[in-house]
Amino acid sequence: MCGRYAASRGPDDLAIEFEAVRAEGQKPLPADYNVAPTKDVYVVRHKKERDAEGAPTGGGHRELRSVRWGLVPSWAKDVSVGNRMLNARVESLTDKPAFRKAAASRRCLVPADGWYEWAKRLDSPGKQPYYVTPEDGSLLAFAGLWEVWGRGADRLYTCTIVTAPAVGALSEIHERMPLVLPPDRWAAWLDPERQDVGELIAPTPPELVGALELRPVSPVVNNVANNGPELVARAQSVSEPADQPALF
Repeated sequence: MCGRYAASRGPDDLAIEFEAVRAEGQKPLPADYNVAPTKDVYVVRHKKERDAEGAPTGGGHRELRSVRWGLVPSWAKDVSVGNRMLNARVESLTDKPAFRKAAASRRCLVPADGWYEWAKRLDSPGKQPYYVTPEDGSLLAFAGLWEVWGRGADRLYTCTIVTAPAVGALSEIHERMPLVLPPDRWAAWLDPERQDVGELIAPTPPELVGALELRPVSPVVNNVANNGPELVARAQSVSEPADQPALF
């Protein structure tokens, strides 16, 4: 699963990284090292272009937009349903009514520095948090879906993060992981003309997983009220989970 992650890049840097245009009228989101469900987050989506009368022109571009994390389908009676739609399992994207239409044509990328997972401790109760992030400090892009709920001024944009079975060393921390897409798969994932999502959900490439650091961090990250770059700093002393491979 993916229930907490870090996202510190500003909108200008993200727009350059993803070759996207910033959505109009949105204030920049602050750096967030403890992104939690229902917070506003950045996504990159394909936006259809329209003429002065609102008719589609047939063109489109990548848009960087802030949305709320927790997908609210257009048919939902109220927005509280989004509290249960934080992740979308890749195995059921085409089966669940909440995700089926979005998976066909409203896919997005969710930029992240890294994400948190928790593993059982060997020598004490509780779990050890780990921060999973590229060793070279590069950006991650999670596969996501977006939706619009309501109309006019009440429109609410929301998203969910697609998860898949964990692979490689990540499976020793948790059985699932975000579906992380390399740059050469971004265009296909965002293309609304590619409606067969089954062609787009190959696992995260092993070379990308192999370049991730599994960094033990302080349990202060457990409290969503805590924030700041200190949350992603390596913990000074931790116990390793059972059968955990050597950490970077």
